[in-house]
Amino acid sequence: MKTIKSIKEIINNYDNFIIDQWGVMHDGTFGYDHAIDAINYLNSYNKNLFIISNSSKRSKSSIDRLPKLGFKKSSFINTVTSGEMIWQLLKIKFTEENTKKNCFHIYDVSKQDGLDFREGLNFNFVDKIEEADLILACTQLVNLQPVDYIPLLEVAFKKNITIYCANPDFETVESNSKNNVFCVGAISEIYKKMGGNVIIKGKPDVSIYNETTNRINLEKKRTVAIGDSLFHDIQGANNFEIDSILVKSGIHKDYTKINNLIKNHQITPSYIIDKFTI
Repeated sequence: MKTIKSIKEIINNYDNFIIDQWGVMHDGTFGYDHAIDAINYLNSYNKNLFIISNSSKRSKSSIDRLPKLGFKKSSFINTVTSGEMIWQLLKIKFTEENTKKNCFHIYDVSKQDGLDFREGLNFNFVDKIEEADLILACTQLVNLQPVDYIPLLEVAFKKNITIYCANPDFETVESNSKNNVFCVGAISEIYKKMGGNVIIKGKPDVSIYNETTNRINLEKKRTVAIGDSLFHDIQGANNFEIDSILVKSGIHKDYTKINNLIKNHQITPSYIIDKFTI
């Protein structure tokens, strides 16, 4: 693992850059000025740029939001979210079912995009886990902690219900307080440790990397992933067999803690940088 201060230090080593959003490009509300400059700089060198996000939103939603955050849609060859990957999977898997499955949907009821995610899916959405055939986990419910979901997960486990997790992240950065907040990936991880079946298609699963980069003839030796999560961005890059840069401005900020996580989990980035900057 090499410490770098600028993307300029490694720009000649790579043609393809796979970039995370939250904690790297923006904080959920505002695009980082240094990230906007870095994207423009990479564009000026005709680099191939991709966004892979563990957002539970559909890809179009993330693409349409880029200008509001200060980025150009045209800067990126492709943008794919884990939410899109799960939506497509559910669409294909359950479209031709004669009888609609009952789906228990975990999402933030205060946000409209949770309901938007349902459009086009062939389910009956139910309010009781006891009636469910599957769980769709998008965003955490307001004012609940992961431990609060255990009674629900216990019922799901007894019924042998599969969780389709649209956001595999364990945590992310909250834009207002700069504190880390948990994501539904943390709930899904608890369920997995209970012995429950969980399906993810976002990072660190390689399927989202294949889907995102299939528009070009990708040379992995000339490809690097940039992200702020060891367990998703860096592990995903390792699984996809490409180099990676861990950004310290997001989830992992303390260098000592980062080193301990690397040692304990054997997940090592190629580089580490304070922020995605030139």
